[in-house]
Amino acid sequence: MNRQWAIILALIFTLLVAIFAVINVEPVQVDYLFGTSEWPLILVILVSVLMGAVIMAAVGIIQIAKLKKEIKVLSAKLKQTQTSSVLTEDEENKKSERSNRITHPSR
Repeated sequence: MNRQWAIILALIFTLLVAIFAVINVEPVQVDYLFGTSEWPLILVILVSVLMGAVIMAAVGIIQIAKLKKEIKVLSAKLKQTQTSSVLTEDEENKKSERSNRITHPSR
């Protein structure tokens, strides 16, 4: 359900940006570090939105990579803890078997 809302909101945002961009078609002067040029405002708006989307996607990918690494580390720790827990249980079982043999020798 959350994914559907995200898609709906993305479509609404895209529609608003498209309407805003179509309304603003006048040429504007764009200043670069190495010069200037005139572009239609619609292209400036769309390029800006796309650059923002690329930056947000990159940030999201970095966060996902960090979380995957953390999951991997925590999974390894959990596996190690479970293994040591099983070994501890085996040792306790052996100790209880020994004490049972000592206190109750077989006849």
